[in-house]
This record gives sequence, structure tokens and C-alpha cells, in this order.
Amino acid sequence: MKGGVFIVIRVIVMDDEPLALVHMKRHLEEFDSIEVIKTFTTVKDLLSEGPNLDFQVAFLDVEMPGMNGIDIAELLKSWSKSICIVFVTAYRDYAVQAFELQSLDYLLKPVSKSRLAMTILRIEELFQPKITSLAALPHSEPLLEIKCFGEFVVSHEGKPLHWRTIKTKELFALLFLHLNIPVPRDTIIDMLWSNTDFKRARVQLHTTVSYLRTSLSTYGFLDVIEYRNGCYILKLDHIQCDAHDLEIILNKKEETGRLDIERAEKLLQNYRGEFMATLTYPWTTSKANLMNKLFTQLLNELAHYYSQVHDVKNQERSLLLAVELNPYSDQATQQLIKHYTNIGNRAEAIKIYRSFKSALLSELNVLPTQETTNLFQAILQEEEKGLGHKKHANAER
Repeated sequence: MKGGVFIVIRVIVMDDEPLALVHMKRHLEEFDSIEVIKTFTTVKDLLSEGPNLDFQVAFLDVEMPGMNGIDIAELLKSWSKSICIVFVTAYRDYAVQAFELQSLDYLLKPVSKSRLAMTILRIEELFQPKITSLAALPHSEPLLEIKCFGEFVVSHEGKPLHWRTIKTKELFALLFLHLNIPVPRDTIIDMLWSNTDFKRARVQLHTTVSYLRTSLSTYGFLDVIEYRNGCYILKLDHIQCDAHDLEIILNKKEETGRLDIERAEKLLQNYRGEFMATLTYPWTTSKANLMNKLFTQLLNELAHYYSQVHDVKNQERSLLLAVELNPYSDQATQQLIKHYTNIGNRAEAIKIYRSFKSALLSELNVLPTQETTNLFQAILQEEEKGLGHKKHANAER
């Protein structure tokens, strides 16, 4: 019993050794959630009866005459992609192939009851969403909310997802950054397990993929990770992501010439820092640079809009955030200096320049560009001229 719903999962078992088949069937039937509807010892019988059976999981022995378990798994997947595969074998050598075929688990003979119980638990977790159904959820609302600015957080119905391991979360982040794009298996290994022996890294990858599939299936996301032609692909619908929103806003602005202020403001209000800033994944650097440039572009668009509608407060906020995001940028600093000059606050403009120059010298050992320096000199002259007029007026009094 789970969540008030009794789970009954229909299973077939295949092994060319009759005694091993009887033992596996007996062990499986000790679990109330499992119904073994048919057992097979030959491929011929499977081909004859299998297509007419309604089953969800297949326990397959790998080493069988005529057609091994890996080939049979591919056959079953051709019947229905939703069929889950559990391999049972005395040989570890097939583990990598097993996981690349999107198998749910890989059991080594002799299979202990405690190890089998772990597999059954994963099967129950996988099929629970199918029983409770996603129909009760409003499909107009995103099922997953993914925040990339600041800390990388994935939430379902307002609650952060539970990741079985740290690498499970990192793998999801990597695949999500390449949503709907094939990522070569070896590329993933290079990014996530660069300091690990290749054979061991492959096993760790496949284990992590398995954990990730199980985690996502718990929330109703089934079959969203595909393995094809040596690549993994993450396919997700019904999601809301701040990074995606940013790209949509800017693309729409480019196409229509109009900025969606309401959507841009909502994104800005939820901004918590640079793209994936709290993560230490080295492979995020290039993507983070791109996304931070896009966010700066949005801030500039907002500043321009608020300048046109004479909203000084929101214009200043946008420019300040742009400088915070790009502390060594002459362009961002120039825009903020010009803003303070235009509203008559030359003292603040001078303060901004001096703070900028100090930061460049102490942290990068460079000076502001000549253009920025000239801007400062012009403001300084205006400020001194203003002070001179003020002294002269006071003297006449």
C-alpha cells in the first residue's frame, strides 16, 4: 500500500534454466505488489505469446542460447518503450550495456531477497505516478520549476526535488543545459568524471542515469531521458525556467521591438544572483558567461525603457544591478555615471568613478578606459565650476 493506492505490477520472467526461473518467480511473488503473469525459457515461446501479453516489467537472464537478454530487451522495447527491463546474470560485464538500454536495474546471481527488495521498491516508485495520474494536476501550470540564477534549484509543487546523490543533481543540470540536444556519453564522462578511470566512470555514469530516471519518474516524468547513438537526451515539457524566460523575453523584443515589461520585472524580482553562481561545476563557465551577458542586456533594455517614461527610481535600480553583475565593465559604469549626471547628482557620479578605478587597480592592476576617464574629468570640471559659482554668489552676499 502506498499513498492509499494498492500497486499491482504485471511482470514476466525469462531464464533458460528452469530451476533459476522457479526461484526467481517464487521470490517475486513474495512481494504483494508484483504479479508474475508468465515465465519463459525460450525465445520461441516469448515471440509466440509475448506480443499478446499486458505486462509492465521484464526480468531477463542475460546469458541465453539463440538470443541473449540484451537482444531480447531491445525486442521488448520495440514492442513498447514503456516496458521496464531488469537484467539478471552471473556476469558483471554486461552492466554497461544494460544501463545503456535504459534498464531499470541489474541484478547479479545469486539474487538476495534484500537486493531484490530494493529493485521492487524502485519499480513501485516508478509506477506510482501512473496510478495516481497527473490528471489531477492543472496542465496549464508547469510541473517543474527550475531556477538557474543564483542557486540551481529544481522544484515540484513548490518543494525542492530530492537527489539521491550530488552527481545526480549535477547530471540533471548538465542535461538540462542541453535540453532536447543529444549529449555524447563520453562528453558527459569528461565533464563529470574527468579524474576517474574511464571504465569505472562509465559504470558511475550509468548508475547516476538510473538514479536520475528514478527521481524524475517519482514526480511523474517518465521516459524523459533517452539514450541514442551514444548520446543522452533530456526531453521535458511543462516546465518553467528563469533562464528560458530570459531568452524568450529578449527574442520577443528583437522580433517585435517591444519589451514585455511585466514579464521582465517578474524575472528581475526573482533574481538571486549570477547564473548557477553557487555551483562549482567547471563546465558551467561558458554558459554562465553567456547568460550573464543576456541578463545585462535585459537590464540595459529596462534602463532604456524607464528613461523614456521618466521613471528615475527603476532606471537607477536597473543600472546599479548591471554594475553589480559587471563590476569591471567600463560600459556599465559609464551608463550609471551618466544617469547620475543627468539627474543632477554629480557627487554620486564622481563617487562611482573613484570606486570603479580603485577596484580595477587593486584587483586587476589596470586603469579605466580613456573614454571613462574623460567622462569623469568632464563631470569633475562641471562640479568644480558649480562650486566656484556657489562661492562667488556667497561672497557677493
